[in-house]
Amino acid sequence: MKYKLNCHCGSVELEVETDLENIKQCNCSICKRKNAKMNLIPKEAIRIVKGEDNLATYQFNTMKAEHFFCKTCGVYTHHNRRTDPNGVGINIGCIDAIDLFEYEAGFVDMKNK
Repeated sequence: MKYKLNCHCGSVELEVETDLENIKQCNCSICKRKNAKMNLIPKEAIRIVKGEDNLATYQFNTMKAEHFFCKTCGVYTHHNRRTDPNGVGINIGCIDAIDLFEYEAGFVDMKNK
């Protein structure tokens, strides 16, 4: 299914093709602080529709993962994954068409990787 994701202020908009069946929550130092439910998808399944110039990135530790967020409202939209260079994690809280509380998230233990 195709979903539209957007940050809070609407400056950033993405389109993804996904089934929302690989939803995870991670215990790494940044993910536990943002407490986001992420759907893991291949990089080719995501497209930035607008606001690419309004995306900032944050990297830490190994500097391999790239966490993207809106420069205006600060909302985390997606990230390029450290453990899967061909994969992206999208913040399902940015999909207005779904109720994220209806989705369970599996656990990813990144503290020990």
